[in-house]
Order: sequence, then structure tokens, then C-alpha cells
Amino acid sequence: MESSCINYKETGYFSQTVIDYLEDLPALRTFYKYRPDINGFTELLKNKKVIANRDVLVNVLSNQYATYSQLTTHHSPIQNISLLKSDNTYTITTGHQLNIFAGPLYFIYKIVTAIKLSRQLKEAFPDKNFVPVYWMASEDHDFAEINYTNIGGKKVHWWYEASGATGRINPETMRQALNQYKGALGIEGHAPELAEIVETAYTKFEKLADATRYLVNALFGQYGLVIIDADDHQFKQQFAPIMEQDIIEQNSFKNISATNEKLEHAGVHIQVNPREINFFYLMDGLRERIVFENERYHVLNSKINFSEAELKQEISQHPERFSPNVVMRPLYQECILPNIAYIGGGAEVVYWLELKSNFDHYKVDFPILILRNSGLVIGKETTSKIAKMELRPVDLFKSTDNIKNDWIKKHSKHNLSLTEEWRELACVFEKIKLRAHKIDSTLAPSAEAVQARLKHAIDNLEKKLIKAEKRNFQTRLEQVEYIKSDLFPKDSLQERTENFGLFYVKWGQSFIDELIKNFDPLEFKFTVLTE
Repeated sequence: MESSCINYKETGYFSQTVIDYLEDLPALRTFYKYRPDINGFTELLKNKKVIANRDVLVNVLSNQYATYSQLTTHHSPIQNISLLKSDNTYTITTGHQLNIFAGPLYFIYKIVTAIKLSRQLKEAFPDKNFVPVYWMASEDHDFAEINYTNIGGKKVHWWYEASGATGRINPETMRQALNQYKGALGIEGHAPELAEIVETAYTKFEKLADATRYLVNALFGQYGLVIIDADDHQFKQQFAPIMEQDIIEQNSFKNISATNEKLEHAGVHIQVNPREINFFYLMDGLRERIVFENERYHVLNSKINFSEAELKQEISQHPERFSPNVVMRPLYQECILPNIAYIGGGAEVVYWLELKSNFDHYKVDFPILILRNSGLVIGKETTSKIAKMELRPVDLFKSTDNIKNDWIKKHSKHNLSLTEEWRELACVFEKIKLRAHKIDSTLAPSAEAVQARLKHAIDNLEKKLIKAEKRNFQTRLEQVEYIKSDLFPKDSLQERTENFGLFYVKWGQSFIDELIKNFDPLEFKFTVLTE
């Protein structure tokens, strides 16, 4: 594949806060600690204090991988798990929900970014090891966000009424969705290979977390990716002191609320708001918020409740029953991993900016925030149409109408712009306004109003000129509509809608290889890949 890069700002698809973070706007510097560059990693590694229990980490991960060792031939993750015992080994983490069939493309891009960054850091710091990690959001309970995917314009839906943590759901009811997905893949190219992967993933395991681990490992195991399921008693034991303190003292609510006020003052749109208690109570089929009412801790939509003493005992004996929400999960992650970087999408980077004060409160190192790589993959047929239309990569991100208008102005034999004519008319109006003012100063607004009406009429006339010329180039301009519908389904970025499946069918594992080759996590550019 050929690749070209453009600035995120030029795409128009990223928030101003993300752009400000990438451009090192001074107003945001108090909300993180180290810059997302090699110098930032150099500083962090000098000061990094790992609080994770490496022995527990290696033991739990080894046990999790043992559950399906007979179904995989990838040994790189096992080797990287062993490396985690060493004090000079650090993790590069990304996280995501357990979207069926790997959800939209950016699921894949997150993991590729983690793998590539780990390699770049190894080159920069050869005396240290860096392990890419995919954190499965197995405790998340929002089933409606993960039970579908879009592939080739078709929506594949897992019709099922689920409750509790999604990672504990049995995928046995996925047969209809599985058949639909395999049907969308077809039988050509690498379709049989991918069909076998998803068939094994969703029929050989009793938990969606294990099914997802198999699928992701099949795609990324050879690159050393380690997959972690933090829904675990031993992991939660390490986090138990913070869980107890935060539920009782409500520190995260106080710290993050104060930070959000500062962010709003800096013009940042807040992504998440903390609750007084930022933990759920978790059991099979149940994940409900904990609230403090009438001197007791209640689990919503249940009869479960605790006194403070009973709560402390429950956390001590069954820490796995307490599940952090979106604002506490990052802290939990950094407590059980020797982590130095978190890779997320634009919204994730912004909500992490809300969290630093809470990390400081609990004396946990704040990781470097890396915006995941974004990409646009363009097939041979569409690439040919783009070349014939003489469009640049940056042009593709404009609206369909803007692309057409710009193309018409560039290729028409006629001058469709009335800018020069308006400039001449504006000079005439300045003389008219001056004369009117000399005669009667109250006539100035009337002259201004006439000028405004004429400007509106001139603008409309220019639009009519362009519209008329569009009819002369109708066949050519239909190519623009084809290009946009192919690359921006539903007027959204390809990566936010389309599943990776058909790309894998076409290119197989080399599709992943090309992403790793062409993505540069520290360059912070949008990558356009053409066949």
C-alpha cells in the first residue's frame, strides 16, 4: 500500500481540545504530566514508580492464557508475559469494549498503535522492554454498544437480552449473527481463514471475554500483544484499599469535579462526570451502581445493602464484586500494570485529562496519553477514480458539495467567481455611502442595507453559475458521490463505521502488517492508505 499523511486539524473530524493537546496548548498542560513524545518518555522512565505486583500480574495472565492454550500457536504473548517479571519491562496499553467481530476499524487501529509504539520505544530505549497490552472492558455492562457491527454496508446484530458484565455473557446465542457475518465475508480470498477464526472464537468458549481474547490473539498474537481481563479476584485485591477509601470518602468525586470546573473554564467540553460513588456492585447477571442513602450503601435495583463495617468486610473478602466505573477504571489499570502510556481515541484522551488530580491524590503515576492512529483505507477502484478527479487526500475530508464546487471552479473554462465584480461594486457603494452621509447622516443605515441585499443577490447568482456548470459536468461529479459514499459511510469516518472483515478478506494478515508499517504513533497524523 501507498501511504500519505495529513494533519488531524485538516480533517475537520477531531475536537479542538484534541488539536490543542497535540499542539501543546499551555492551557492544558496542568491536566497531564508528560508530553507524548520521546522526550516525555525519557522523563517518565527516569521517574516511574511501579506499584503493580509483577508476580500477581504474571500469574493471573498466565492462568488466563492457559484457558485456551490448546487453540493457539502464538508464543509471543507468553514470552512477553514472562518479560513482565523484570523491573525494566513496561506496558503500552489500549482498552476497548468487547465488540463482536472486533466492531469498527478503530478497534483494530488502537491495538496496532500500541504494537507500533512498543517497537518505537524499544528502539529508543534498547535497555528496556515494552509490551503492548489490550485491556478488555469485560466488566462493562452496556450490551447495546457491542452487540452489532457493520460490514460492507450490512448491519450484523446479535439479538439477545443481556444483563450484567458483558465479559461473562455466554456467546452461545450468537449463531444467527455468526452466520450473517460469515455470509458477508463471502468465500473468496482470505474469507475462509477469517470465518474459521470467528467460528472458533464464538463457539468454543463460554464467556465473551474468552471469545474476544481468542479473536484478538488470532489477529495480533504474533506481534506479542498481551490481552488482559481485569475481572479477577487477585487484581481487585491490589486495588481494594483504594476502592474502600474512595467509596467511603468519595475522593474521586471531589477531585474530578474540581478538575472539570477548571477544564470548562478552559473551554473544554466535559466527556464524563463523576458520581459520588464511582463503583458498581458486580455479580453474574448483575452490575449496578452503589449509592449512599440513610447511612447505608445500597446496590440499585436490588435488595443488597451494607453498613460501613459490612462494606469494608465485603471489599476485603470479595473485592472482585466491586467494579470501577469509567472514571476509576484508568486508576485501577495503572495500579495493576507497569504502564507508561495509554492509547485512546479523541474522546478518551479528553476524559483522561479530567483524571490527573485523582491520580495525584492516590499517588499513582499518570501515563502519557497517546491519540490512537487514524486511517482511511482506499481500494484500487476508488483510488483510480480519485486520481482521475485529481483529488488530494485532504480534499476527501471535505463535504460532497464543497468537493464538487472546488472541482468545478478548478476545471471550468468559465470564471464562476464574482469576487472581483463584487470588489468593484463595493468600491461604488463606499462612494454612495459617503455621498449619502454628507446629505443626511441618518441615510447611512439605508445604504448599508441596500449593500447587504445586493451582496446576498450576488452570492446567490454565483451559486447559480456553479450549479449550471455542475450540470455540464454531471457525469464526472457523480464520481465524487461514489468516492464519498465508499470512503465515508453515513457521512462518518470509515474507521468509526466499517468492520475490518472485508479488508482482511482481501489482504489477509498483510493488512495488519501494512497498518503496523505505515502508522506512526508519535507523528500524530491521519494516515491515508491506497492500494
